[in-house]
Amino acid sequence: MKSDELKVFISNSESVCSECNENLGHHAWIFLNREKGALCLSCADLDHLEFLPAGNTALTVRTKRYSRLYAVVLKWSRARKRYERQGLLVEQEALEKAEQECLNDAEAREQRRLRQAEKREQIDHEFVKNFANHISKFYSQIPLGRENIIAEHACQKYSGRVGRSAAAKAYDEKSIDLAVIAHIRHTMTEYDELLSKGYERFDARALIKDKVNRILESWRSGS
Repeated sequence: MKSDELKVFISNSESVCSECNENLGHHAWIFLNREKGALCLSCADLDHLEFLPAGNTALTVRTKRYSRLYAVVLKWSRARKRYERQGLLVEQEALEKAEQECLNDAEAREQRRLRQAEKREQIDHEFVKNFANHISKFYSQIPLGRENIIAEHACQKYSGRVGRSAAAKAYDEKSIDLAVIAHIRHTMTEYDELLSKGYERFDARALIKDKVNRILESWRSGS
């Protein structure tokens, strides 16, 4: 908690607002003003803020970012002998904006989960295992685990990728090469960046050809 953050305290004892003289009772929410003493939220011009309980870190961080004015709500813990954070008082518009973003995130996570579930359904696990084994056979020095990544990507059912061709089903060396080259091209070179800049595929491939070949050779020989 920053030292310059505004703080609102939930009092344990009976409180009276030093400005409007209203008796706030026990467990009142008060703002401590250095000159005026304890103020109710109305007199402190904080009563328009919404309370956001602690617990949801993502929502709290986003709301703080959007709220032009916020205050940390604290309550004294007799057991721990310290003030503990209860949440924030924030602008309603900021809270609503942050809530919408978090909702969008949740929807995006659900969509990702569904995509991953669908992807798992599309994978012929026995075929992937065999395909990966053949990658390791032809590329004995490939980094451990990389063969599985390449095989899964290449062998998704109905994908049209090289791993689903008839040659691939026979674990043809050329199909293995194509899958490995595609992986290197997209993940270990600037190929995709060149495409995004408007380069034609074959022009982009020509520019990265030497880099791809060096990686292929090192995976074959370990040099």
